[in-house]
Amino acid sequence: MNPLEQRLAAVKSRLLAAELAAGRRAGDARLVAVSKTHPAETLAAAYRLGQRHFGENYLQEALDKQARLGHCDITWHFIGPIQSNKTRPIAQHFHWVHSVDRLKIAQRLSEQRPAYLPPLNVCLQVNVSGEDSKSGVSPGEAAELAAAVAALPRLRLRGLMAIPAPCDDPHQQRRPFAQLRTLLQPLQASLGLDTLSMGMTDDLEAAVQEGATLVRIGTAIFGRRDYGKDGGDAAGGQALR
Repeated sequence: MNPLEQRLAAVKSRLLAAELAAGRRAGDARLVAVSKTHPAETLAAAYRLGQRHFGENYLQEALDKQARLGHCDITWHFIGPIQSNKTRPIAQHFHWVHSVDRLKIAQRLSEQRPAYLPPLNVCLQVNVSGEDSKSGVSPGEAAELAAAVAALPRLRLRGLMAIPAPCDDPHQQRRPFAQLRTLLQPLQASLGLDTLSMGMTDDLEAAVQEGATLVRIGTAIFGRRDYGKDGGDAAGGQALR
């Protein structure tokens, strides 16, 4: 196996082991490969290995990759902060958005989602760690925002997302994930939500223990990122096979 194949297989093995250790069914937690800064050629290689869900943080980079990989049956997740002037292309070109934290952004996504596409799947980002540097609605305001977003016609509110502060202690890692799960529980009954987007390379197991249904893994699959390169993703490149 080549290095990418080895890393992807190792992540899938970790995910399966975490599901079984938590008493959950295999496949309960879906793997979203976070591919920001990595070139379209690498995504194409992961696609050939069976990966179908990819997460991107940077809009123009993602649009360039989408243009080059248009022949691939990829589900695209936008997981980065959203500026008001970027909502239209996000609404037009993504299947999921994980990082909605303001009603204004949700309203723009709903208004700009093309009528010929199904409603856009969205998650509300919750700032469970209370970090000033992190985006996200506060836990105390999440239910009110969820009710408002759920009423928008071109969106389908699916659940909650969080990026907790880094922590090396597996037991401490579970606390913010448990908080997000607790926030979701009443919304499951009232709004039919079904998604917890949480867990990354260093805390995948803790997130699965607390009920993650989408885990966002980048480094463990693609290796460390080089932010000094554009990844060869200039628009107008040849489609990749």
